[in-house]
Amino acid sequence: MRSSRVHGSVRTPYSKIHLITDRNGPPLSVAISRANVHDSQPLVPLVQGIPPIRSRRGPRRRRPEELHTDKGYDYTHLRLWSATRGIRHRIARKGVDSSQRLGRHRWVVERTVSWLAGCRRLHRRYERKAEHFLAFTNIACTLICLRRLTR
Repeated sequence: MRSSRVHGSVRTPYSKIHLITDRNGPPLSVAISRANVHDSQPLVPLVQGIPPIRSRRGPRRRRPEELHTDKGYDYTHLRLWSATRGIRHRIARKGVDSSQRLGRHRWVVERTVSWLAGCRRLHRRYERKAEHFLAFTNIACTLICLRRLTR
């Protein structure tokens, strides 16, 4: 069973929510950052923050098999980082690949972002402390996973 991850971010006033999702849509790793931070910077900590995933056979997986991202992550250091860890990357290249090619993988993270946008508390950041906002984001991601599992 192949497992692919998709990374994306959503902007809220003065902050961004970065997330990595599974192929089916539930969020695996979530982080927040300031609104003026480039999207490619939190990618490495997010991938490292994925919890061990139990598989049917063999040891627990600690890294994704594939990583699908858009053109905002087309940097040599990110390609080298993922290649040294054995992660196949599908990063769209600037000026070469069209943005429609990743659409079949990208819609998964866009759907998860829309699920997060449905949480009114995350639509606008009311909390002053980043820890509180991250806690509400984690609660929303937990509810998304619960809804996906109960279906």
